[in-house]
Amino acid sequence: MPGFLLSGILAFIAIQLGKLAWMRAHGLSALTLEIVMGMLVGNTIYPRVVAGAASGVMFSKQNLLRLGIILYGLSLTMQDVADVGVAGVLIDALVLTSTFMLALLLGTRLFKLDRTTAILIGAGSSICGAAAVIATAPVAGGRAGQVTVAISTVVLFGTMAIFLYPALFDLNSNWGFIATNPHVYGIYVGSTIYEVAQVVAAAHAVGPEAADTAVIAKMVRVMMLAPFLIALSAFLMREKSKNIATHQHLQPTASKSIQALTKDQVQHGTNPKLTIPWFAFALIGVVVLNSFAWLPKPLFAAAIEFDLVLLATAMAALGLTTQVSAIRQAGIKPLHLGATLFIWLILGGAFINYMVNNSVH
Repeated sequence: MPGFLLSGILAFIAIQLGKLAWMRAHGLSALTLEIVMGMLVGNTIYPRVVAGAASGVMFSKQNLLRLGIILYGLSLTMQDVADVGVAGVLIDALVLTSTFMLALLLGTRLFKLDRTTAILIGAGSSICGAAAVIATAPVAGGRAGQVTVAISTVVLFGTMAIFLYPALFDLNSNWGFIATNPHVYGIYVGSTIYEVAQVVAAAHAVGPEAADTAVIAKMVRVMMLAPFLIALSAFLMREKSKNIATHQHLQPTASKSIQALTKDQVQHGTNPKLTIPWFAFALIGVVVLNSFAWLPKPLFAAAIEFDLVLLATAMAALGLTTQVSAIRQAGIKPLHLGATLFIWLILGGAFINYMVNNSVH
């Protein structure tokens, strides 16, 4: 109970701060504020009470997180897909796939990051920022330090996008590099910027039409979180199977002790099984149900608010269990990867938007 209450109090404070007009104007959501507050308390007060609060914090970080992701589906409907059309859905899918594959490739091979950190940064950059990172962490087996590094990275570049994208729109309007309008710009923003709050802030700077289109495009991209988690789980399972198959075909010159150890690991459950993220299926179910407007408006509004509380509480628990030393140990490499993906989202995302819009229309 102490750990649960501590996480909940921090979540409440962050949610209230997130409602301030200045915070909204600068794209600072409750989740973004929560990770900062959680880390501040986690590296000062929390170590003194960790013995009595650890179990409650862990409950918040794991169980409440999954429930929050499921209820996140209340923000989405199948009608959102129809509103952006075939072009919008295809753009979202191509941006997501290309960004994540680039993160996995460059993160592990060029920047020499561990694969889990690369996966988390890739998920946050390609789908929906901090929410995607914390949703991907259970599937990828991410530790608190790795999750916080990934969230810090996507929050940094997402904040930069709020100010950069409107400037790019004005620059393009003056120079005419690409034929565009508020609707096209809205899809571009929704398909390439990280957080929903950041999308709203960047699109509103251009106009209400751009903002409406951007939010819908972003919601369709968020909806792709569920199939992404399922595909990621299958991919990781296949990679583990390949590793075990390699060990099973040890060279004859290998020591008998190593061969015996490998055989024992396979026989006693080391052979991996598919980790099914059931909460991803539940997320899809909630989206489908929400498409029929099955909840009365007052109950729907309360459920949305409750979901924000769940996610903010989970984020607070994550911050509480993250030590600053973990971020220092990660070094500059995550920022290098984040910066590379940020450039790709701006330039590569613009190219994808241009090609798809010209092909479809």
